[in-house]
Amino acid sequence: MSKFGLRHQCAFGALACALALTPAMAQAQDAATSVDDTDLIDNAEVDGGNVIIVRAQGREQALSDVPVAVSAVSGEMLEKSGVADIRDLNQVAPSLLVSSTGNEANGSARIRGIGTVGDNPGLESSVAVFVDGVYRSRSGNALSELGPLDRVEILRGPQGTLGGRNSSAGLINIYTAPPEFEFSGYGAFTYGNYDAIKVEAGINAPLGDTVAARIDGVYFERDGFYNDVVNDVRINDRDRYLVRGQLLFEPTSDLSIRLVGDYSNKDEACCAATFVQPEFAPLARVSPGLDQYNRPEGGPALTSTDNPIVPILLGLGQDPRGLTQSTFNRDIYVSPGRSYQGETEDWGISGEVNWNFGDVTLTSITGYREYSNFQGSDTDYTQVDLLYRAPGPDAGAREFKTFTQEFRLNGTAFNDTLDWLIGAYYANEKLETRDNLRFGNDYGTFANCRIVLAINPALANPSADNCLGANVAALDGTLTGTPAFGPATPLIIAGINNLAQVRDIGSNGDRYNQTSENFAVFTHNIVHVTDTVDLTLGLRYTNETKDFDAAFSNDNVFCPQSRALLDGLLSVPSLAGLAGGLIGLSCQGNSTAELDGVTLSDQRKEDEFTGTAILSWKPDPDWMVYGSYSKGYKAGGFNLDRSALALPVEFDAATLDPSALQFDAETVDAFEVGVKYSARDWGFSVAAFRQEFSNFQLNTFNGTVFLVQNINGCDTDLGGADRDGDGTTGSCAAENVAPGVIAQGVEFEASVSPIRDLTMTMGLTYADTSYEDNLVGQDNGSPLDPALRLLPGDNLSNAPEVTATASLSWTPPIGNSGLSGLFFLNARTTDDFNTGSDLLYGKEQDGFTLVNGRVGITGPDRRWGVELWANNLFDIDYSQVAFNTPFVAPQQTYSAFLAEPRTYGITVRAGF
Repeated sequence: MSKFGLRHQCAFGALACALALTPAMAQAQDAATSVDDTDLIDNAEVDGGNVIIVRAQGREQALSDVPVAVSAVSGEMLEKSGVADIRDLNQVAPSLLVSSTGNEANGSARIRGIGTVGDNPGLESSVAVFVDGVYRSRSGNALSELGPLDRVEILRGPQGTLGGRNSSAGLINIYTAPPEFEFSGYGAFTYGNYDAIKVEAGINAPLGDTVAARIDGVYFERDGFYNDVVNDVRINDRDRYLVRGQLLFEPTSDLSIRLVGDYSNKDEACCAATFVQPEFAPLARVSPGLDQYNRPEGGPALTSTDNPIVPILLGLGQDPRGLTQSTFNRDIYVSPGRSYQGETEDWGISGEVNWNFGDVTLTSITGYREYSNFQGSDTDYTQVDLLYRAPGPDAGAREFKTFTQEFRLNGTAFNDTLDWLIGAYYANEKLETRDNLRFGNDYGTFANCRIVLAINPALANPSADNCLGANVAALDGTLTGTPAFGPATPLIIAGINNLAQVRDIGSNGDRYNQTSENFAVFTHNIVHVTDTVDLTLGLRYTNETKDFDAAFSNDNVFCPQSRALLDGLLSVPSLAGLAGGLIGLSCQGNSTAELDGVTLSDQRKEDEFTGTAILSWKPDPDWMVYGSYSKGYKAGGFNLDRSALALPVEFDAATLDPSALQFDAETVDAFEVGVKYSARDWGFSVAAFRQEFSNFQLNTFNGTVFLVQNINGCDTDLGGADRDGDGTTGSCAAENVAPGVIAQGVEFEASVSPIRDLTMTMGLTYADTSYEDNLVGQDNGSPLDPALRLLPGDNLSNAPEVTATASLSWTPPIGNSGLSGLFFLNARTTDDFNTGSDLLYGKEQDGFTLVNGRVGITGPDRRWGVELWANNLFDIDYSQVAFNTPFVAPQQTYSAFLAEPRTYGITVRAGF
């Protein structure tokens, strides 16, 4: 891949400068407030001496005493970093990557390269997200304004024995700023480029000696980063707000009750994409034989007219500028009248009770949340009208209604030799998804042009509805006297003419409902074997039941007509491919009137034991060495997509089997060894890890439909049968099935505070997160889907091997004026990686470095402040995900969801 340019070098220099000031590698944090030993809901704070206090094991401990890999970030650090939603945490945690794709509700969090991929809400998150102890049903549900934060914890590796929802890759704990027994208030106003306006305000008030209340609000609007040239609107804008109210009741020193209620709303247009060009991804070129699985050999761009599908796009009205401009030219060419407008509504209430009685503490966390989202889209991302979702309540909509209840009891026994914790967890989640995906007005002609390109490219005429027009004479025998397909020619031509009528039809509102009930009991116990040696044992039992039903509404009457015309030709070897292609394109994604009024239902039950064992030793009060094993689990479920019911050529509405939508639970065996050191002014941690995933859940878009498949390995050599295009080869005996994904590497984190007003942090992660050399699908040894044949032996998508972060915070006093300055920089640099879950050539992202900065001045006692800030200071161009442009093949072209460009502005704060 290409070398860093000048801007990359400058950015990396800023990172190196911060690293040079850091004498050791370890945990990243700055100073915050002192710890309140009576508050059992505190999970991570920093005292004045750079000692980080966490409750990562359900007990209040210094971070250096906790034998797990955890990053704790204070509220002050988060404010300086400009953290507004969980995506911004990327800058402070090298092992974490959060990104979003075609809908912000589909945000994905990855830890050590492992996360849930794709846009299907039927898949649970590999990285669980909790806000104030309450589980968010999917990580994308946390892609909204968070308001003032107290702290954030990022736990790496499988979790589950300490409470809450289990997760296979890690979890993010977000704690909002709580009420306090001191009257205070604040306000902030921000103005930035793209006409960004952000207003934040809040007030905290004691209501007597035992009750305190707090209310916070955030409003944010901003113009979009994309310019829709055709419809004259901006896309990827911001128009959102958050309101959160809290009550804290502490009638005695032994009882604390905290109630939280919040409501947020987003009314935004998202998410546009541009064509990938070779100047960004050098392999986005035409491959030998127009086969996307063949590595390009320096050919022309995929969007050039050397790709046979591009002249078809141009002939149907695609503006050529959209095909030739830079990947990062944010002018986009959308089908006339199509819109990306959407709305998200999220609200919830929760209560946390902490009651100390004797040597035992009871914690209860109760939460109820509702989340809804819909998003219109020009779903093919071209100016040609192929696929669309009209904005409205059914536009790719998802709704979650989630109730959770957690109980924990913890205490000590045997003269404090045993620190014990037991608990129970219950979750009831109701998920409904709705979709109105329809073929656009140009689809029938475009699809026919794909057929004609396969027959004879010289006959393609996109100005004709059937892409043939008068050229049909070359097929029906008029010109040659011999019909091109023998006696079947009339059927083939009838099938072509039938396909031409597939326009502005499809789903009228498909509905999928899934109700999940999750019960779990867990225990996490620390045995103090000696004064310096601890043995930690944790166990969890989880029982999960998912009830599924679906109802379809579809007006594509031309799909069954295509089947009636052409099914008989599927048994003719010389015509099966052409007939199958016509049926497939007429019935794409099983969009067919044969499903109109059809309902399906199914149930899935599973249970699993998971747990952990950790041996730790403190040879000195400042040092700790540990080794651990843990087993993690993520539930299986249903692929909420009708395309998985059957291949279009095999589809039979009378014999549909809903079990075809199921995928299995994902499990992981994780091993870790680590060393931690903590002194007053600096500290570091080092962890080496290996994680072995079985039944890894993968969701990928193949340019036509989304595939959901479990991935496993095989201990025997498949001889390359998992790397060919034949879906019937490459099976493995069930007894030889092995983990299919391995994540292994080393993490370093450090912080140093050499003087009171100066804090520097650094983090470095090396993670080799890759597929095994021999891959199969399910754990019965069935073959891997051919669309995934580039996966064996390669790294996972969005899993760079090397990631580093660093920050420098300096807040010097300005003479004796009572004023103080602020100088803050943080940086994140990543190695090269592929952003496509199918790892196709042309989806690569070169390594890059992002730098954020903030300078300002603060008044006495922080009563006011003025700050200048910039995110992506050097305006680095990079993409979040590259994907197959829907239907635009052969050869398949790629589009990309771009990351945000440089933003900058001024913030004015005041408080009392």
